[in-house]
Amino acid sequence: MKPRVVLVHGIRTSRTMWRSQLEHLEALGISGVAVDLPGHGARMDEPFTLTDAFATIDTAVRDAAVHGPVLLVGHSMGGLLSVAYSGQEDAPPLAGLIGASCTALPRGVALSTYRFLAQQFDALPDRGLWLSKRVLAATLPADTRADFEAGGYAFDTQGIALTSLADLDLTTSLPRIRIPVWWINGQFDQLRMHERLFQQLAPHSELIVVPRTTHLVTAMRPQVFNALLDLAVATLERDAARS
Repeated sequence: MKPRVVLVHGIRTSRTMWRSQLEHLEALGISGVAVDLPGHGARMDEPFTLTDAFATIDTAVRDAAVHGPVLLVGHSMGGLLSVAYSGQEDAPPLAGLIGASCTALPRGVALSTYRFLAQQFDALPDRGLWLSKRVLAATLPADTRADFEAGGYAFDTQGIALTSLADLDLTTSLPRIRIPVWWINGQFDQLRMHERLFQQLAPHSELIVVPRTTHLVTAMRPQVFNALLDLAVATLERDAARS
């Protein structure tokens, strides 16, 4: 039985960041759905809360679980939320988890650094949009360059979203996760700082570091990320056949 894939975007962006992955899954005949978190994308006018964010993920996961095993894939903030969701005391109906560019506890230096950078960008003329476009043009291939901004940037949401992440207790969530887990980080990702801790707390998980890649691993090296997505899907398909 082919797994279903649910994809959760990072902060400021939207479900459009997963275009390459959704097209790849569709070509393989695998069902995939990307959600917009509250305050992002088509839901830009909604306030962001952790409760609503988890409800969004849960609805997509449970809808997919009706039809087969579910692989949850989250990037950056979406990855942190997916870890917390997967590690609930009452385990949700998941078969596997990919956490991309999210192996940093959202507190202390990691959170302060992220919030500082966000504030600096927000203080620039046009809220740093010109600089963001230049960075994306310099680092992402032409095929995926427009995907991060296609659904709009959630400038007004990022502050409350970052503050909310401090309420996540990932050191409690991680040991509860019993499903297969893959951590996928870019070599130059600033959120790699706790990747060994994540492995220790979830000892059955696998860490994969993509060379010459930044935080935007899904778009900077889409073919590599899609191949790793295939690996996870094949693993869950094998597990479903065995069971």
